[in-house]
Amino acid sequence: MQRFCLFLAVGLAFLRTECASTASEVSPLSNETTIDLTVVRNSNLQDFVREFQADWGSVSGFYELPWSETRFDRLDSLFKGWKDRLTKVDFDHLNQQGRLDYLLVRNKLDHEVGSLSLARKRLAEMEELLSFRAPIQKLERSRWRMENVDAQAAAAEISTLPDKLKKLRERLEKGKKQKDEAKADRSKDEKPKTEEIADKPKKEEVVPLKLSPSLARRSAAAVSEVRGTLKAWFTFYDGYQPDFSWWLKKPYTDAAAALEDFSKYLREEIAGLKGKDEDPLIGDPIGAEPLENELRAEMIPYTAAELIAIGEREFAWCEKEMKKAAAEMGFGDDWKAAMAKVKADFVPPGKQDDFVAEQGRLATKFVKERNLITVTPECEELWRLTMVSPEGQKTLPYAAYGGHSMMVAYAKDEMKHEDKLMSMRGNNRHFTHIVTPHELIPGHHLQIYVAGRNNTHRSIFSTPFLVEGWALYWEMRLWDLGWGETPQDRIGMLFWRMHRAARIIVSLKFHLGKMTPTEMVDFLVDRVGHEKLGATSEVRRFIGGDYSPVYQCGYMIGGMQIRTLHKELVESKKMTERQFHDTFTAYNAISVELIRAGMENLPLTRDTQAQWRFADAAQN
Repeated sequence: MQRFCLFLAVGLAFLRTECASTASEVSPLSNETTIDLTVVRNSNLQDFVREFQADWGSVSGFYELPWSETRFDRLDSLFKGWKDRLTKVDFDHLNQQGRLDYLLVRNKLDHEVGSLSLARKRLAEMEELLSFRAPIQKLERSRWRMENVDAQAAAAEISTLPDKLKKLRERLEKGKKQKDEAKADRSKDEKPKTEEIADKPKKEEVVPLKLSPSLARRSAAAVSEVRGTLKAWFTFYDGYQPDFSWWLKKPYTDAAAALEDFSKYLREEIAGLKGKDEDPLIGDPIGAEPLENELRAEMIPYTAAELIAIGEREFAWCEKEMKKAAAEMGFGDDWKAAMAKVKADFVPPGKQDDFVAEQGRLATKFVKERNLITVTPECEELWRLTMVSPEGQKTLPYAAYGGHSMMVAYAKDEMKHEDKLMSMRGNNRHFTHIVTPHELIPGHHLQIYVAGRNNTHRSIFSTPFLVEGWALYWEMRLWDLGWGETPQDRIGMLFWRMHRAARIIVSLKFHLGKMTPTEMVDFLVDRVGHEKLGATSEVRRFIGGDYSPVYQCGYMIGGMQIRTLHKELVESKKMTERQFHDTFTAYNAISVELIRAGMENLPLTRDTQAQWRFADAAQN
């Protein structure tokens, strides 16, 4: 289920079979399943995209100076320059695939400019805490320009860092003390005493500095990144220039230690994150306007509120189907009791890998026998399993995919007794029955295996609405095709589908400031049926900042997009199942609305915006 950032960075390039992309060529077809994909791979703007990708990678890689205006300004200049170049492209003379690439570049540039704006805002919020960074970044920029280093002057600059950090910590301690005192006053239902403050001098010797836990957490990470810059600068000269090491060895060692201690202080004492199971759940909501910008960049023509309503509708459908399955099991409408029965059906310790391997082979056989999609012999051959450690299960409590491996979460001897049971219940036979095809074939393993084989220039446009939507679509399609033969298996499938509906609700409400992390956990436990360990791990990952704010809603919403497109082209008999899936994947990891425009040869202009209202047609 969970995707690492690597999954997005690699992007997806898909199956190398041949097919046409225009609607005139998408006509009713016979049972023939080999179709010509030459046109899909023939964008006349791909060189433009590759040059943009190269420039972006080069500039971003060279100006690798975290939380610096220098980096922000250079990237801003790059994006504005490419926006200007894009306006000079003759859109009318592009073929359909080229027009798709034009719109993809346009959307990416708009998104990255917006991301820079958000990064600048977040830097401004941390400015006081990172006020010491300027000399470090100045020294590193000088190294980039290959200027001679004045070791004595640099030592004078670096030696001041511990004292600066000490003063910041004193201010934070004073702010923390004031917050604690105010909290104590409120708990006693007393008003804070202001008489004593009124008699103090207007200018205090130590000005208090107060931080929210989320700002402290983000600042701790930023301080560590600045420390990395200092280390890179020092390592370059150390040992190569004798006078440098003579002057800098001690100042650097003290400064690096002070930075590490300051980062730890922010993380542990202010944010309260000490690496314990009971650590608070802390994240950075981005707010309504940035959330709408993210959806616009993903070509999703719905507001966050509309998506929440879609999630609630899909959640209600799952609950109705849960009750049907529960009745088949003899539990009447009590689907939670049926769920408890399903979760108790787990394999013995040491047998989960065997069970997952068996499910992987069965899922592959299922799609091949029904001629649903091309599965090459190498794709079928080249996957394996790895086990998620107990520490890893704090953020990956179920399954994940990376490289050639499906990562399997299960109980281990070193886990606490209750955590063992929660891990086993959360990864029971019936949940795993649908998790496995989601991760392997026809899901993510198929995607990763074929990466780099088709339209590779589009890898930078990778979107969770396609990446995760593809695997979720297959959960829906396998439901339709009877993969859940027993009510127990159907409850397992519904659990995950309900979870994806819940992800829309809780993640978007969090970023809108309408749901706290604790409320998110409670929703997943009480409404979906998660174990507390799994729910907490999921929420910790949702709000951790390593994913796009709309990543979690990409599963179900993307799946619904593909489901609607399947209805338009397969249920109308314009394409067979295999033709549809092979053609769809050939477009690479781009927004589903643009894939639809290519497959149906829809008219496009340079100003085309998302307008496909797919959700109603995707209903069961």
